[in-house]
Amino acid sequence: MAIVAVAAVAVAVSRRDATVVAVAASAPEAATPDLPVGRTAPAVTSTDWLNTAPLTQQDLSGKVVLYDFWTFGCINCRNTLSHVRAWHARYAADGLVVIGIHTPEFDYEADPANVAEFVTDNDITYPVALDPEHRTWRAFDNHYWPAFFLHDRQGRERYTHVGEGAYDDTEDAIRELLGVDPSSPRAVVG
Repeated sequence: MAIVAVAAVAVAVSRRDATVVAVAASAPEAATPDLPVGRTAPAVTSTDWLNTAPLTQQDLSGKVVLYDFWTFGCINCRNTLSHVRAWHARYAADGLVVIGIHTPEFDYEADPANVAEFVTDNDITYPVALDPEHRTWRAFDNHYWPAFFLHDRQGRERYTHVGEGAYDDTEDAIRELLGVDPSSPRAVVG
């Protein structure tokens, strides 16, 4: 069986300073051990959460976690939303925990009532941590909306993607870390 690695390039724009960065995303390979192993996930330090009580490192121990950095005013973030919802719906039963880290850029995005309204209106049912002071954003050394950080059951970063696109690559990495049978159905994006 041949292993084929494909590198995808995403272009992300940091809205605050108009920086454009090309990021080579690691393409998942045939086996979980082949995904690069990065640093341990920092704690999500938010005290305000939607759809859940605050989640701690202990709550996430032994789980595959997708951290999704977003803000509701970002069109690129909105464009990824259907995929994130689909991954949550398809893989939660397999052990995936999706955590939306809502990190605002503008004042109106920092209002918890506005975030809660957007979450309700857009059928976001997975946990959302409010990060108005960018504490979790800085702990992850993030610079972009949207950004995905996928961590394994030991809490280690295994896959990162910045910007839109690479949805199949991201889902493949999720499936690998969860140990999902390759012949089982994929997430249905709708």
